[in-house]
Amino acid sequence: MTEIRTRFAPSPTGFLHIGSLRTVLFAYLFAKKNQGKFLLRVEDTDQSREVEGATENLIKILDWFGLKIDEGPTQGGNFGPYIQSQRLHIYKEKLKDLFAKDGCYHCFCTKERLDKVRETQIANKQAPKYDGHCRNLSKEEIQAKLDANTPYVIRQKIPKDRIVEFKDLVKGKMRFDSNTLDDQVLIKSDGFPTYHFAQAVDDNHMQISHVIRADEWLPSTPKHILLFEAFGYKVPEFVHVPPVLGPEGTKKMGKRDGNVSVEDYIKNGYTKAALINFLSLLGWNPGTKQELFTQSELEEIFDLNRVQKSGAAFDIQKLDWFNWQHKRLKYLEDASDIAMQINPQVEIQEPKKGQKKFNFQNSEEFKEFNIKKGNLLENYLPVEVFTKLENEFESKEYLYKALTSLEELILRDPSKLDEQIRIFSQEIKSYDKELFPHEKMKVDLELSIKVIEKCIQELKAEDFNTNLTLLAKFKQIIANMELKNGQVLWPIRVALSNKSESPGVFELSYALGFDRTIKRLKDCLENLSN
Repeated sequence: MTEIRTRFAPSPTGFLHIGSLRTVLFAYLFAKKNQGKFLLRVEDTDQSREVEGATENLIKILDWFGLKIDEGPTQGGNFGPYIQSQRLHIYKEKLKDLFAKDGCYHCFCTKERLDKVRETQIANKQAPKYDGHCRNLSKEEIQAKLDANTPYVIRQKIPKDRIVEFKDLVKGKMRFDSNTLDDQVLIKSDGFPTYHFAQAVDDNHMQISHVIRADEWLPSTPKHILLFEAFGYKVPEFVHVPPVLGPEGTKKMGKRDGNVSVEDYIKNGYTKAALINFLSLLGWNPGTKQELFTQSELEEIFDLNRVQKSGAAFDIQKLDWFNWQHKRLKYLEDASDIAMQINPQVEIQEPKKGQKKFNFQNSEEFKEFNIKKGNLLENYLPVEVFTKLENEFESKEYLYKALTSLEELILRDPSKLDEQIRIFSQEIKSYDKELFPHEKMKVDLELSIKVIEKCIQELKAEDFNTNLTLLAKFKQIIANMELKNGQVLWPIRVALSNKSESPGVFELSYALGFDRTIKRLKDCLENLSN
């Protein structure tokens, strides 16, 4: 069986488009699924557009995403060089072969003539293409122009009256009439090859089995196939993947639709796991309802047969959701490791996928766990944000406990942290009495006062040892008052936070600690009574 070999062949002309990364990901996953090789080839033949440092940045991005390059400029391989500007001697020899096979010809047409031909064709409502003016020049005419140093390019000699048929592994059976194809330029006037010439030579030399690229290259594919045939090369499989569309799903994603540079998403805090998961599902589906995938899982299940023909809309809210989910999975994995290090026998409950509860019996172990979780959450915040918080809290231990109570918010939308963290860093000067009544839970101001009074009487310092002791105490209070959970927990939650949205009562109470909790309950009771 022929080895699967795919390639990413970027031009170092600027930033990497997020849509291009999606195409790269498909090529990578297909190679890995089939135990093949993934190559990086830098196509820098357009020297005028090359941006300094772009090649190094592309390699850095692939490395950041964990897309392992099997052969490339830095890895080497048996088919190098992997930078096209270093392969000019190869193209020069292959051009001789193509001339010998009558697959190309010299074109001496000036820009002015080509522009005039194009204008006439457009005026006559014809598809613009080269008119073949130099296609049948005699050897003597060609030599005379060469002797006169007349500038020229080399064009592909497209065969006449041919039907080019091939099966694209996404688009299906494709059919083109060669009479509609342009004699495209293969070698520019500066002697550098165009993409069309170099890709054919390189894909053959590097034994690329599957050319996976954006479907904007589909119209060029019949010309590429004819070029492969003119050389006598084996034609690879072609896979033209659908475009990544803007959020409205009507046109290709552009700068007006938001960030299009991969670097921007990295700078904005999106994780590689989230980006890979999200991009893999743009134009491909696994055939199941599962949405969350690790890279290794994708490498196991990716199938070109499930790539869709039409474009896929880029939904930034969906990407945010993936980012939240993957950050949460990583956080819970790290938190589990911390818990096991503190006590290998700790009880870890998983009420549902993506949630974990850690039940420590020992108060010192639980305290250590929460502080270390807070330290873990520090890594999910910008340095300047955490530094500001350190200055606002009386101790790092208190800050870490507060962060732990807000872990879900930090993982999902840290931009909202500032408002919620004030619950812990600032005293409550006055309460909004309108927050206490809750019609659905059948809570009014009178009941709220009774609940707060009861908790002030019943809560003791030892109840704050762990989440389990707090849970047990509040269950006891609820039972003694013969009320429902929400009828006790809602007014206490508002009393401790003065907000309709906040961490839960157990998280609030533990983070605040016994002294702060009792003080807030007393302050609240006084405020409500007045």
